[in-house]
Amino acid sequence: MAELAALEVPGVREANRKRGDDHGVNLAALRAVARRLKTQQDLARDLWSTGDTAARLLALLISRPAAFEASELDAMLRQGREPKVHDWLVNYVVKKSPHAEQLRLAWTADPDPVVASAGWALTTERVAKKPVGLDLPALLSTIEAEMSDAPDRLQWAMNHTLAQIGIDHPEHRDRAIAIGERLGVLKDYPTPPNCTSPYAPAWIKEIVSRRSGA
Repeated sequence: MAELAALEVPGVREANRKRGDDHGVNLAALRAVARRLKTQQDLARDLWSTGDTAARLLALLISRPAAFEASELDAMLRQGREPKVHDWLVNYVVKKSPHAEQLRLAWTADPDPVVASAGWALTTERVAKKPVGLDLPALLSTIEAEMSDAPDRLQWAMNHTLAQIGIDHPEHRDRAIAIGERLGVLKDYPTPPNCTSPYAPAWIKEIVSRRSGA
């Protein structure tokens, strides 16, 4: 914990606070610590139990995803609500867990929008990598009905699923674009030059164009 405290960089905590995070750690330095420690599941659990955001981020980097039970991952998601912790937990641990599909189904239907957003993030992963068995038209219908009024984090996750369907599944591309145009979610999101807009119709068209070499 003392080593993690020493990694804090002046000004970073305030910048992160504006994004909903509560740490001031240099993440490149944090990753270097993780590389030195390598996988240590018991230490990961101890670090997570401190409740400290930097410690939890390090815990996720040195944990063994398959070692967590589904109930443990569910509890961790509900505890670690800071955006960076949430993102790393889902992407570095849950997606690699044998319980990912079980949690995807449970979380997508959860009334807590932060938990539901994790379910939609896992759904996006399946749309891209393991779409067999997914009801893509039903997903599009749910997005069409619910995305506009969803809280920010959930809306962002649903929008990602919408874009991924349009990008990876040509048979649903026109409908995905039409839904995005009708809802207008993130249409005016400020996007830096040379970056892809998160507005689904623009996002879909840009990635499809790149893949086709146009």
